[in-house]
Formats: sequence, C-alpha cells, structure tokens
Amino acid sequence: MIKSIVDRLLEAGTPFRIVGGAGALSSVKDRPPAVPAAYVYLAVENSAPNERATGPVVQRMSGDISVVIVTENLSGSDDWAAADEIENLKAFVRERLIGFVVTGGDCDPLEHVSGELQQAVAGMIWFEDTFATARYLEEQP
Repeated sequence: MIKSIVDRLLEAGTPFRIVGGAGALSSVKDRPPAVPAAYVYLAVENSAPNERATGPVVQRMSGDISVVIVTENLSGSDDWAAADEIENLKAFVRERLIGFVVTGGDCDPLEHVSGELQQAVAGMIWFEDTFATARYLEEQP
C-alpha cells in the first residue's frame, strides 16, 4: 500500500528529491539528505465492530496515511520562499493522492483528512498531511 503511494509521488514531474517510507524517516535527524523530501507511512488503523449478526466476521478497517513534507528556505534571506514552496508541495501531494486507489488490499480511494505544521526551525519546514482509506476484513475459514 505505502509503496504505491511512494511510487505515485515519484512519477514524472515530481518536485521531490526524496520520497521514502517510515524507515527512511526514522534515520533523519535534523534534516533529510536532500530537499524537498516526502515520507509516507501508515499512522493509524481502526476497525469497526463486526457487521454481521451471524456467520463469519466482517469489519470495516479504516487507515490514516501520513505524508510528511520537508523543505527549507534556500534563499537565505526571503522567509516567504519556504512558505511558498511548502504550499506548492502540499498542492502537489494533494493533487496526486486525493482519489488515488492504493494497490494491495482492495481499499477505498484516498481522501484528505487534515494537514498540520509539525515544525519550522532553522529554515526547515516540516508539514504533515493525513489521508484516509478503508477496506474490509473478513474472517477466513
């Protein structure tokens, strides 16, 4: 699932120099090795109660997928340059992912849930967008 989102963000015309998963994000200390960068991971999974009164269990499982976008102010003097760039990167991610159907799991199309500034320090801006999808889990005999 995550791999198909990473691949989608790396398609021709991508503004990102790096797109990786949770493992790549875990190795970042202060800044990614190149920017702009995006890191994609499955943040939360929630399952609803069983939908059947009798027979095998069927549950709707929703999942939140986070995309952390990282960029920096390369101009050194214009603080608005990084703000403009993060807006462009957010727009690119949202355009590529809203309605996208991930591979591997018969999931609903992605929907945007929220976005939040994670930090802005030392010229680096970290922004996290959250997207949701869902699928059904069925008891296997």
